[in-house]
Amino acid sequence: MKLFPALLVATCTLTSQTQAFAQEWPTKPIKILVGSAPGGGTDAMARAVADRLGPLLKQPVVVENRPGASNTLAADATAKATDGHTMVMGVSTAHAIAPYLLKLPYDSNKDLVPVVFVGAVPNVLVVNNALPADSVQSLIKLAKAQPGQLNYATSGAGSTQHIAAELFKDQAGVFITHIPYRGSGPALIDLVGGSVQMSFDTLPSVIGQIKNGRIKALAVASSKRNPQLPNVPTMAEAGLKGVEMSAWYGIYMPSSTPKAVQERVHAEVTKALAMPETQTRLGAIGADLTPMTQAQFAAFHLAENKRYADLIAKKNIKQD
Repeated sequence: MKLFPALLVATCTLTSQTQAFAQEWPTKPIKILVGSAPGGGTDAMARAVADRLGPLLKQPVVVENRPGASNTLAADATAKATDGHTMVMGVSTAHAIAPYLLKLPYDSNKDLVPVVFVGAVPNVLVVNNALPADSVQSLIKLAKAQPGQLNYATSGAGSTQHIAAELFKDQAGVFITHIPYRGSGPALIDLVGGSVQMSFDTLPSVIGQIKNGRIKALAVASSKRNPQLPNVPTMAEAGLKGVEMSAWYGIYMPSSTPKAVQERVHAEVTKALAMPETQTRLGAIGADLTPMTQAQFAAFHLAENKRYADLIAKKNIKQD
């Protein structure tokens, strides 16, 4: 019976030490890894958070791009980080799709922990200006007349762009060729230049080029129109049901990260996301910011994994 008070004291001491560590953390600059090249949606989300998070944590927050392997190189580096100051701006491509298409060198559900949900953006069907298609139906007609001759760009195999395009092909009954890139930035360069004819990229990656008239938006792959593109129909409005796709983003940390540090990161990122400047910045790229508790984000992560696993199996989607 004498062990109980001693155990209680030890537990309280450990809890106090952990809380004290969380208050002292961070003790050096923080890295937010991004699994794609600069210029894409994941990069935009990370930089919007980093710019406000640094002052809150009183340490520099540096965004580091590590593109490749469907955004999983950054996730792998984070999973194996031991410095206590590395996190990743996770995206559904890496954390809900890649586990069912790629052989990963880490366990997404065991080696990483969801900490803060940031937001979601719809995918949008965009085409090169020279392509003689001004609507989804005219694009389908063109693709059927030229089977396999039209190409679509993505930020990599297993991305939301890839899944959206495969859904489009299935529902429209067309064959278009997949051209994967190492991120949305280089894919967009070739789309504007005409090396590829279309893309189902996320809105933050393409909205600037849409608004300056360098590419055409035919439809958004969401259930409702996006405020940033009020004149662009949804896929369903354009006559193609069953093609809904959005990319979501959130901060993940190594599973070894102390719970008290996770809670602090959640609290400070949530503050950053609530700032009017951040909301304006992310709203301008079509982001939907939906606050979640850490527990809600963890449940959402598991639900999205099941949804994509089922979808990939049902549609027999494979890495090219």
